[in-house]
Amino acid sequence: MAGRDGSLDMEKIARRGRDQRRIGVARRPQAQRRKPIEALPVPAESEAVSSIARGWVPALLFIAAFTVVGGFTGGLGRPLFVLGCVAVAAFAWRSGIASHFQACLVLFSFAPFVRRIVDAGAGYDELGLMLVGPLIALLVPAVELRRLLDPKAPLDDRFGPLMLVGACILYAGVLSLLQGKMNDAASGLIKWFSPILYAGVLAMRANRDEILEASVSAFCVILPITGLYGILQYVDPQAWDRYWMEFAPILSIGQPVPYGVRVFSTMNSPASFASFTVVGLLLVAFLRSGWLSLLVALPSILALLLSLYRTAWLAMAISLMFCLLFAQTRGKAQIIMLALVLAGAVAVTIPPFSDVIGDRLATLGQGSQDGSFQERLQQYSTLWSLPDSSLIGNGFTVTDVGSAGQMPIDGMIIACWMMMGIVAGILCLCGFFWAISGAVIRALLERSRQAVLVGAMAMGGLLQMPLANISAAEAGFLFWSFVVLIPVIDRGRAA
Repeated sequence: MAGRDGSLDMEKIARRGRDQRRIGVARRPQAQRRKPIEALPVPAESEAVSSIARGWVPALLFIAAFTVVGGFTGGLGRPLFVLGCVAVAAFAWRSGIASHFQACLVLFSFAPFVRRIVDAGAGYDELGLMLVGPLIALLVPAVELRRLLDPKAPLDDRFGPLMLVGACILYAGVLSLLQGKMNDAASGLIKWFSPILYAGVLAMRANRDEILEASVSAFCVILPITGLYGILQYVDPQAWDRYWMEFAPILSIGQPVPYGVRVFSTMNSPASFASFTVVGLLLVAFLRSGWLSLLVALPSILALLLSLYRTAWLAMAISLMFCLLFAQTRGKAQIIMLALVLAGAVAVTIPPFSDVIGDRLATLGQGSQDGSFQERLQQYSTLWSLPDSSLIGNGFTVTDVGSAGQMPIDGMIIACWMMMGIVAGILCLCGFFWAISGAVIRALLERSRQAVLVGAMAMGGLLQMPLANISAAEAGFLFWSFVVLIPVIDRGRAA
């Protein structure tokens, strides 16, 4: 009995051990699966830090270095600058799309300034080769678009406006080539197509909130520099600015004398500078708080007023009014509007600035009697009286290929009509309305601060369409990046 009882006890012990081993084997994979999930936030945080460190910082250091040595490089400095822009963009792209976006913001903001310094030492460059640098930087990540060639991959709805407008741009390029206008075709295609291609990359790789945060970080550095330099430019235009103003065929920049400049700061025209400043001010004001946003905004607001670019003023006003419609942004929009009114009231009392700003603000109430309004009406009348060319279009007709995409005509309606004709021009405009409506609808549905802000910028773009070109070069970069891609349903950031 004892031996039998002992054997029974041993069998129970052995059975219990086998059961425990089975339970351990069954549980071990679950424990192993938990470990990677717990470790995920660590690389995400390190990547965010890397994005900030490798975004606007290297780009700004590159601009600063070329500012110092650019005047001594001669004509060789122009291709070197383009290559440097590509290198900066490639380095930033290694850290992710947000880092690359920051670098492009810096390059577009300061490349015209460096161009003027080089021109002052090497002679005026009519082609504006250095302005191609930021556009080529946009194309660095374009290799990502190869994924669209996969027939099994579903096409994102966000590509709809891009494909429609892209087809119309190709049509205008073909028209230019058929007429033998090789330079205009090359210039037009790179200025109009680079932002479209980059927007496609953003559609596949970007996250809305990540891009907005990266943009705010970049503009917190860009706005004080461009704002202070713009004020200096108005009071005492530097030698390179005066030299460039004497040769550049842009009539809207004033006279190269103290208190005679329509401020364009470090950019290529008052329109470009004002458009970038408005977007930057909106981003910083709504997504930052405290004394930092005020410190960033003060010089930029005065420089924006000195640009005398009423289209940007109106775009900012309509954007703020759109923000008043939502509880998430209403309070801040009211504070910003009050601050802008006070800043304008103070500016018109400061003697060096009061006359020019006051006179320009007074023209906002002239309505149909305004000279610019009369000129735009004359452009419509002239185009309507043209023969068959108004039906099929004339292709790209850019008189100054160094003017960063600024057309010799005003507004997207006139530009599309002249370049693409009535039929293709209407289709192109439909692509813009499609993109803008998507941003506004997203704001109405989501109602978050980020979505409302993007919808507000879309409304600003809608107001600018009859008055300015919002699709080429730096203007197209702002429009397609913020308005088309960001407000649509977010997708996780690709690895």
